Amino acid sequence: MTRNDTSDDAPPDTATAHAWTALGGDPALLERVAYRPVSGGLPARLPVAELARATVGVCSLAAAELGARRSGGAVPAVRVDEGAVATAFVSERHLRIDGRKPTNFAPLSGFWRAADGWVRTHANYPHHRARLLTALGLPAHSGPDDLAAALAVRPARAVQETVYAAGGLAVAVARPGESEIPLAGMPLIESRRIGEGAARPLPETPLPAHGPISGPTSGVLPASGVLPASGVLPASGVRVLDLTRVIAGPVATRTLALLGADVLRVDSPRLPEDPDAHADTGFGKRSTALDLAAPEGRRTVEALLADADVVVTGYRPGALDRFGLAPDALLERHPGLIVAQLCAWGWSGPWAGRRGFDSLVQAATGIAAIEADADPDAGGRPGALPAQALDHGTGYLLAAAVLRALTERQETGGGRHLRFSLAGTASWLMRGIAPAPLGRRADGPAHDPAPWLAETASDLGQLRYARSPVGFPTGSPDGPPDWSRPPGRLGADQPRWL
Repeated sequence: MTRNDTSDDAPPDTATAHAWTALGGDPALLERVAYRPVSGGLPARLPVAELARATVGVCSLAAAELGARRSGGAVPAVRVDEGAVATAFVSERHLRIDGRKPTNFAPLSGFWRAADGWVRTHANYPHHRARLLTALGLPAHSGPDDLAAALAVRPARAVQETVYAAGGLAVAVARPGESEIPLAGMPLIESRRIGEGAARPLPETPLPAHGPISGPTSGVLPASGVLPASGVLPASGVRVLDLTRVIAGPVATRTLALLGADVLRVDSPRLPEDPDAHADTGFGKRSTALDLAAPEGRRTVEALLADADVVVTGYRPGALDRFGLAPDALLERHPGLIVAQLCAWGWSGPWAGRRGFDSLVQAATGIAAIEADADPDAGGRPGALPAQALDHGTGYLLAAAVLRALTERQETGGGRHLRFSLAGTASWLMRGIAPAPLGRRADGPAHDPAPWLAETASDLGQLRYARSPVGFPTGSPDGPPDWSRPPGRLGADQPRWL
């Protein structure tokens, strides 16, 4: 049973147990996870704090399990600080680049009144903004007032379908229980083993220099981490090809990099990326640009795959298949590979092929309506979770599943195919997690994030960033590890393994 540090007889944490079971973990290990509670972390009507700590808890436990398997020792107890979790789940808000606060949502991204309800748009990227305006017959220079006027006279679902047909991003805000997304029965995690093979132990790579990536800074904890007795980080020697964007996938691969993996992110030179999002999630990784539509780019990726342990993709179902990156094709060419996929709306159903982001999934599944502003003067305006919790939570679950797959491959060999969706995590949040009982979580002011923030110089400028919330062995005098390197410029690295 998982527990809080403050209460040895606390009831079991059912969210952590549910997630660990979905990951295929040994239930006996759940007693190895403890939480240090915090006041005022991630307040919401839905059990966001419970989701957040559970996803970080199982990721920490999976890291400890892999480290113990590699070293031959027992799985250590791990402690997760809920203050670190609450800080990390809004890492993009804490980021500062030379003192500048990034803009997380563009002016045309947000909630808008429709003729019969509300619409949520996402127009952070220039091409999505252009498609939104084109779909609504608005000129390219249109601003928020123009968009509001155009949406106010149209039915919400008509807007949704018109914008989708144009390749843009807008969804009708669903009332609780009226979502078009088939949430009932949607799995949190899908996992299958593919092929047979001998056990595939990981190399005993020496521990790299691994400490705080900056000099002394107020609030920086000493470096240590989820280390097995051998002194090797759990994912040392693991090679991860990262084909993800925005938040969820990059959070997963950022976490694997923290735990010692060599993570190489690959982006298309044709597809723009938000530089601030890259700065937030690029810690510990290298970044390269490859055009998969060109034969040379595909050959380079294939050469990287030949020596990879893990590939993580974050695109719509089928979007990468034409490049030879369909899971079954990958595992046929590279037996033993771990293929982890992430999408927005689930892997089947009428919405599976649609583009999506956390904010849109919140709106379309009924979360935004549940979190609606209770102020009568707000006019029933939809609300939002206190964090992009579907993104961050799914990211830690994905990292946990990869770590567990590496542990299992140590003994059984074979490849693994893992699938996640933001809608699956939304379904779990709405249907599968009970809020903590009264007395488990103290009421109080918002928690102080300062102990979990640090600073470092980088090629992008002086960065203030949120430290990782991954738990560390109970009784350790030190805190979790920090990343071995700050983010660099997008696409600036050579396409090769270290």
